[in-house]
Amino acid sequence: MTLNIKQINRFFLMACAPFIGLIIWLLLSELSITLPESSYPKHALTHATVPADTAKLTAGLDQAKKTALVTAKSLKKSIQLYTTTNRNMDAIVSIAVSQTNRPYRIYDRRITRKIGAPTQQIESDNVRAQLFVIHAQHFNGYALKVKLKSPKAMKMVLGQDKNGGAETTLAAVDRYNAIAGVNAGGFADDGNKRYPLGTTVMNGNYLNGFAPSYKDLFFVGLNDKLELIGGKYMSKSHLDSENPKFGASFVPVLLQNGTALPIPDKWRTSPLRAPRTIIANYKDNQLLFLVIDGRNENGSSGATLQEAQLILQRFGAIDGYNLDGGGSSSLVFNGRVVNHPSDGQLRPVPTHFLFFK
Repeated sequence: MTLNIKQINRFFLMACAPFIGLIIWLLLSELSITLPESSYPKHALTHATVPADTAKLTAGLDQAKKTALVTAKSLKKSIQLYTTTNRNMDAIVSIAVSQTNRPYRIYDRRITRKIGAPTQQIESDNVRAQLFVIHAQHFNGYALKVKLKSPKAMKMVLGQDKNGGAETTLAAVDRYNAIAGVNAGGFADDGNKRYPLGTTVMNGNYLNGFAPSYKDLFFVGLNDKLELIGGKYMSKSHLDSENPKFGASFVPVLLQNGTALPIPDKWRTSPLRAPRTIIANYKDNQLLFLVIDGRNENGSSGATLQEAQLILQRFGAIDGYNLDGGGSSSLVFNGRVVNHPSDGQLRPVPTHFLFFK
């Protein structure tokens, strides 16, 4: 079948007519399409809300500033007051310490005046050692007043550091680099060895065991509180109760609690006069050593024990003990021998009291 062009055009026109009509209707009706809110993307950033009343906010900030300034001034005043109070408290403590030590200074001046003016003095954090010259009617001598400030200030040593050994006090002072030294207890010779008499304590230990006091023998030394202890001890437990740190023995006891004890008849005249070494103490625990010169041991020069008691009392001592004398008497101070040994030279002895700066 043959179709002409007009028929084909008519056919396509009829087929498209409905679509063309729909398009014309949409254009003429002004139809709008609204999408829901969920179809739009959300913003990632949110904007801060600006206060409406900025004047009120500014006033609050000004008030906070004023409050901070007042607080700062108050804190500054408090700090100044605290600092001033601390200074005042330090001054009060200093005055209190000074007042606490005042009675001791007064006491020390009083006992020092009784001895005289020191010719030499050595003082450190450990010790104060003062040397005096004594002139009496029948003898001359020396006094050594010692204030121990620490346990390092004093010790007792053996001659050559061995039991049975002996050396001069000067040799012991030099060997230990001490500032002063005094001979200590008595001794007994056995062949070429020299042993301490009676009870001897070294560093808190008994050198040859405990020996009960006999024939007026006493023990004298220092305890663990740097206090002078001494007297007759009949039992080890009695001496142990005193906590001896070191000490030696000799005869006799001269003074106790400021009172002179009777001198046994044997020691009154054997010898009558002699070079002497004496140890004593004061109520503030200072130590006093007397070393008295004499030409020899035949009783013609030196001091009697009664005279020694009198001079101890005159100097205000509390307790006093006679140490080994005669040719054993030795006083070394600041590197030199101070006294005049009756043998013409220092005698080697087994025990020495040494003092350290």
